[in-house]
Amino acid sequence: MQTTQRVTAWARTLPPAAGGARVIAVEGRSGAGKTHLARAVADALHAPLVRMDDLYPGWDGLLGGVDALHDWILAPLDEGRTIVWRRWDWSDGAYGAPETLAVGADLVIEGVGSGARKLIPYRSGLIWIEAPEAVRRQRALSRDGATYAPHWERWARQEDAFYARDRVREHADMIIDNSI
Repeated sequence: MQTTQRVTAWARTLPPAAGGARVIAVEGRSGAGKTHLARAVADALHAPLVRMDDLYPGWDGLLGGVDALHDWILAPLDEGRTIVWRRWDWSDGAYGAPETLAVGADLVIEGVGSGARKLIPYRSGLIWIEAPEAVRRQRALSRDGATYAPHWERWARQEDAFYARDRVREHADMIIDNSI
């Protein structure tokens, strides 16, 4: 069975979490392949996809993105409130205009920080995707090129600190090796 089909079938068995929606987080280090899988699963589930890249307040904002996910999306979803959030504009270096997000039965979140310990009460399931550093770096730099290259080490240090603190991989419900 293809990975997307396996993950989608598994996701459909999960109990609802935040506000009665199944919330599936796709986590792993930069370049591991989170976005590709998360998009495919979100499409299969007909669910919105929230990308952590849209929440980080800049290159030093991993933890700020976790707070934004909690405060703007997951807590309001859980409380039955309208979700109003702001997308980070990487060119302007500021958050954009407020947007609303409609969530039905499912929500898929992808990115570093989506598996944060403080978000456990809101999640139905957590997927960890892993790949060797050389593979991840090649993928990330092929995808984002010169934009990301000067920030690779800076971001990796934030990942190191975050994963040491929150031990995300240890809490994953599913681990996927995406080395190829």
